[in-house]
Amino acid sequence: MERKVIVDIKGVAKHYGAGEARVDALRNLDLQVHAGEVVALLGPSGSGKTTLLNIIGCIIAPSEGQVSLDGELVFDTRWLRNDLRRLRLDKIGFIFQAHNLLPFLNATDNVALVLQLAGKSRAQAQERALELLDYLEVGNRARAMPALLSGGEAQRVAIARALANTPRIILADEPTAALDSARAGIVMDLLRKLAAEQEACIIAVTHDEKILDRFDRLFHLRDGRLEDDR
Repeated sequence: MERKVIVDIKGVAKHYGAGEARVDALRNLDLQVHAGEVVALLGPSGSGKTTLLNIIGCIIAPSEGQVSLDGELVFDTRWLRNDLRRLRLDKIGFIFQAHNLLPFLNATDNVALVLQLAGKSRAQAQERALELLDYLEVGNRARAMPALLSGGEAQRVAIARALANTPRIILADEPTAALDSARAGIVMDLLRKLAAEQEACIIAVTHDEKILDRFDRLFHLRDGRLEDDR
């Protein structure tokens, strides 16, 4: 059975400035990512990787093209949704190189906060947060403050936070750069498991060569153009 297309980018371009000062960050780019897929965006600095991730994450608007997320056309010349914050809460989870956990909240509250922002009661949010932390095998650190977590533990809490609202799209920007080889492999195996079990797609920007074998497909960005390596 053919897997559902979760991210569908058609003819997307992004440029800044005009005339001789114009910079083309992305040029006529097409990309499809399916449910259950884990793909990597590779390329040198300035190739457009973060720009593309930010467009998929509905943080910046393309200059041209169409963006469909989980079967919904969300950009076509303009944003078709009035509340992009709600769109991100409903459909997208973000994971970054730095875990960005709030230092004054413990692990459970860092995850639960996202659920409360989406309208869950505190009790519901706490229950879901504890389920996710257990799933990611850091339930024993549920009450620990971020400063007391190891790098691998903090990244798992950050992944739990990204998964809080069961997003179909998970965007990761250098998710393993701060981890050693063993922890990086564990994080990637967790992400692959999550993609398969939740029928989500994961798109990661990475320079981390030690995890490239964990991806289903590798895309190279060069001068704002995308090449499918495999």
